[in-house]
Amino acid sequence: MGVVVNLDSERKRPTLDALTELVSTDLQAVNRLIVRKMDSPVILIPQLAGHIVAAGGKRLRPMLTLAAARMCGYCEGQRHVALATCVEFIHTATLLHDDVVDESNLRRGLASANTLFGNKPSVLVGDFLFSRSFELMVEDGSLDVLRILSHASAVIAEGEVLQLITTNDTETSETAYLDVVKGKTAQLFAAACRVGAVVADRPMVEEEALETYGMNIGIVYQLVDDVLDYSATQAKLGKTVGDDFREGKITLPVILAFRRGDERERAFWRRTLGNLEQRDNDLEQAIELMTRHQALEDTLERARHYGAIARDSLGIFEDCPVKRSFHDLIDFCIERAH
Repeated sequence: MGVVVNLDSERKRPTLDALTELVSTDLQAVNRLIVRKMDSPVILIPQLAGHIVAAGGKRLRPMLTLAAARMCGYCEGQRHVALATCVEFIHTATLLHDDVVDESNLRRGLASANTLFGNKPSVLVGDFLFSRSFELMVEDGSLDVLRILSHASAVIAEGEVLQLITTNDTETSETAYLDVVKGKTAQLFAAACRVGAVVADRPMVEEEALETYGMNIGIVYQLVDDVLDYSATQAKLGKTVGDDFREGKITLPVILAFRRGDERERAFWRRTLGNLEQRDNDLEQAIELMTRHQALEDTLERARHYGAIARDSLGIFEDCPVKRSFHDLIDFCIERAH
């Protein structure tokens, strides 16, 4: 279960440092607002919500909102801070629900909220955070913002249900898989970027360009995540290798290996993922089949393709530090797999 591709160790690896530095002051304001808005007299709510928020994460989605607003020239007011907080609440709520649905024990290397507090509290606190996010949308007062973020919330839920339908289905097509990714993951990236242009009152062409960037960087992020599940260490992922395999999730590496294999190999995938009849060393065999058929490398090649689309979508914007940091983010997301 080694690294997918060996890189030249002397080459400077892309980081999020530039993006983080550009929005650091605003991100601190977001963190303060998160704490305030998580408050409730029902003590279990801030305890449970605080657990998953304190577990870390890069705050990537709210950073996209803050940076997009900055690139579009928004420099007065705090709307971008409130909307970045809204985006993070939507994301956190989906994580709480995901862990219950997936019966996950770990989140970012720590015990998941459902493991510590139970499934029912996790679902209900997720609902609380969704409600807080809609309060923030209403407080902003923009119907455009409400439309973009409420639509994103609905599409995310659709993506979650679609993933349930495709789980254990080894006949899932690449098109159906991408529909799941676009809904479950990429839609919030797209919305997070687009509202940055909305608060700056920029033309529709800039809104759409940022939405395209967000959608494609979200696809890149998920494709690489799917590769990491079959190739990374727990320290790198914050979860054990092979979680998707054990849960029977049909991701692109599986789809490619299944389609490229012979009937004996397809029978292996039907047994292990379709029927969840898994034995010792099945994960190792799955990785070996993916390696044999270049499924992991070709999934990364797909990620590079969507990364190129994301990069091109920023062409209408003038060169600036934020634009360059958005380019760096594409490279960072792809090279997480190495």
